[in-house]
Amino acid sequence: MQARKKGNAQGIDVSHHQGNIDFKKVAADGISFVFIKATQGQSFRSKTFLTFVKAAKAAGLMIGAYHYIDDSATTPDEARKEAANFVSAIKDAGGASTFDLPPVMDYESNKSNLSKAAVTAVAKAFLQEVERLTGVRPIVYTYPSFIGNFTGLSNYPLWIARYSATQVPPGASGWSRWDFWQYSDGSAGGTLPSGTRKVAGIAGPVDLNEFDGTVDELRTRFSKNPSAPKEENASVKGGSFQINGESAGKALIFSGKTYVSLRTLASALSISLRWDNAKKVAYLNNRKLQSVQLVEGVAYVQLRPIAESYGAEVSWDSKNRIAALKTKGDK
Repeated sequence: MQARKKGNAQGIDVSHHQGNIDFKKVAADGISFVFIKATQGQSFRSKTFLTFVKAAKAAGLMIGAYHYIDDSATTPDEARKEAANFVSAIKDAGGASTFDLPPVMDYESNKSNLSKAAVTAVAKAFLQEVERLTGVRPIVYTYPSFIGNFTGLSNYPLWIARYSATQVPPGASGWSRWDFWQYSDGSAGGTLPSGTRKVAGIAGPVDLNEFDGTVDELRTRFSKNPSAPKEENASVKGGSFQINGESAGKALIFSGKTYVSLRTLASALSISLRWDNAKKVAYLNNRKLQSVQLVEGVAYVQLRPIAESYGAEVSWDSKNRIAALKTKGDK
């Protein structure tokens, strides 16, 4: 993977273990972003999460939230329950639009001795459920010693931990570059551009991170997170949508992501749909969707995260601009 370089944006990640934090002093010390621990497992929520979100945002820092995958998550269903806990905390903090950076899956432990296939299944279920509920593609955080458990997840941005000033993380599991590098735990590893590991406003050690780019580049790298549902009047790229080889209407491309009719997708996946027209809010299987686009009065949703979370397969024919869905029962 690539090395650190001068001018990269500097950041930290924090949890309740840091105690009280003066985020104004943190921002004044050259820190541009902070990832804040929100949840762990199916029910734990950090007692400092909401306070840290509000204070860091007020200090002008770019913020993100992360969830620690608990070792009790041994099946995709348990992973989805952890995702629900995470997204609930995000909603209580104001929703996905409150955060400047994508939600993060922190997966680094396997005390249950799961197979690599099982670890990947847990990770994939969590990531897909978070994306389905928030409309934002999550980031994967892990260590070089653990990343080899993953297969087929390299389309997610990577935040890698390796406590070193110069020894770059090795490419693995399809990843050949990092978006974020946690290069120090505050006691060992690399140092800030100032030459220290100490961050003003924090009494003890804190994890140090670097984005692969400048502060301005970080702002634009993740600036396309879906906002609240709104009527879409601007022109968008179009294509067609097929279900099990049969035409099912049109597909629309928003910010490089494929959207299809919500009603059509729900029918194809045999899942219940409820649309609150007054609030412009959709519910699938009684779960609220965070990202809905309205085009000429029709509700469109992102195809891949919803379809894959219900076991369907999605493909995209870029030449003919065809989004194809294959449901579980179709051969």
